[in-house]
Amino acid sequence: MKMPNIVVMGVAGCGKSSLGEALSETLGATFIEGDAFHPAENIARMSAGIPLTDADRASWLGVLAARLASGRAGGERMVLACSALKRRYRDALREGDPGLLFVHLSGSRSLIAERMAARSAHFMPQSLIDSQFSDLEALQSDEQAIVCDIQQPLASLRDRVLEQLHSK
Repeated sequence: MKMPNIVVMGVAGCGKSSLGEALSETLGATFIEGDAFHPAENIARMSAGIPLTDADRASWLGVLAARLASGRAGGERMVLACSALKRRYRDALREGDPGLLFVHLSGSRSLIAERMAARSAHFMPQSLIDSQFSDLEALQSDEQAIVCDIQQPLASLRDRVLEQLHSK
């Protein structure tokens, strides 16, 4: 079976980039850092502690969907780190690749706050945690997905996703 391209999703500070990089390295896939595709206006808003609206995210999701579509057309294996908090955002990404597998990194608000407080050099302030959790919509039964508990070490998360990929 052909392995699907992967979106590692979840609220800010859950470890999307770390797991995305680990998976892409193991799978020989291209790693795509979704945050790198945000327009300057979005980064400025988030840096100022202003949550993004659906309208703010629309063009960003469109660019990511286009990147997924071009990679898919070229047979590129990809792992995208992207919050993908709402169903409509995941649907927008699936417009670029209908077979995406979403890996949701799930954790408590307190653990996320602890992780965000410990990290540096990221534009997302800790003050936006509540808006992230407020926007988060559970994966639905018709979405191809794996949910992972972020209390697990990175290697365990990677291995769990790889195990699930190989069992499908």
